[in-house]
Amino acid sequence: MKANDARVLLTGASGGIGQAMASALHRAGAAVMGVGRGDAPAGMAWARADLTKDEGVAAVSAAADDWGANVVVHAAGVPAFGSLQSANPAQMQAVLQTNLLAPMRLTQAMLPALLRQPRAQVVFVGSALGRIGLPGFSVYGASKAGLHGFAEALRRELAETPVRVQILAPRSTRTRFNDTEVLNYNRATGTAMDAPEAVSAALLALIESEAAERFLGFPERLAVRLNGVLGALLDSSFTRHRRSVALAPLQTASRGPLR
Repeated sequence: MKANDARVLLTGASGGIGQAMASALHRAGAAVMGVGRGDAPAGMAWARADLTKDEGVAAVSAAADDWGANVVVHAAGVPAFGSLQSANPAQMQAVLQTNLLAPMRLTQAMLPALLRQPRAQVVFVGSALGRIGLPGFSVYGASKAGLHGFAEALRRELAETPVRVQILAPRSTRTRFNDTEVLNYNRATGTAMDAPEAVSAALLALIESEAAERFLGFPERLAVRLNGVLGALLDSSFTRHRRSVALAPLQTASRGPLR
C-alpha cells in the first residue's frame, strides 16, 4: 500500500520510536491516528486508552473503525532486562500483557472492520530478540517470540483475504526505551544501536512493499538466520552476553509504553 493511501492506527505513538514513525508516515502522506495512555501530541488524531484493559481495546477498535483505519501498527511495548532470577511474577505478567496479549486482542477486535476494507495491513513491531535468545532478555524475548509466532500464523490464516500481516524486527534503538543497564550491556557486548529514524524508515518501506517481514541491522539479520538453522550450536557464542548480565535486577518501565 502506498503511504498516501494509508490511514494508520499507531499504538505507542508517544514513545521514541512511535514519534519517529508518526513523523515519517506524515511526511510520506499517510494519515495517522495515535494511541497512548497520555494526552495527544499537537496536531495528531488521538485515541487515549490503556490497551491492557478490555475497555481500552473496545474504545480504540471503535475509534479506528469510525476513522476508517486500513493499517494498524502495533508499536507499543515495555522493556524488561535482567536475569530471570531477579524477575517477579507481576513484572513478567506486565511485559507479556503489553507486548503480546494487547496487540493480539486489538487485532482480533479490529479484524472485522479491516476485512471490510479493499486492502488492509497489520504490522507488528517485534524485535531481533524475538528470534535470537540473548542472556538478560528472557522475559522480553519471550514476549517478542510470541508476537513473531502470532504474526506468522495470522499471516497464513489471512492469506486469502484483503488483510496483509507483517512484522518489523528492529535491533536495539537509541531511545528512552533502553535504560542505563541496557546501554552498559550493549557497550560491554559490542551491540550496535540504531536511530529511531532508521526504524521509522524501515516501517515505511515495509508498508509500501507489503513484504512479510523485515529485520534491521547486521549482524542481527545474519544471526536470525543462523539461529534458526543452528540453534543450540550457537550457545557458546553468547558467553560475553551471559557474563554481562551478572544477575542484574530486572528493569521494566513503570511509566507505560515508551517504544
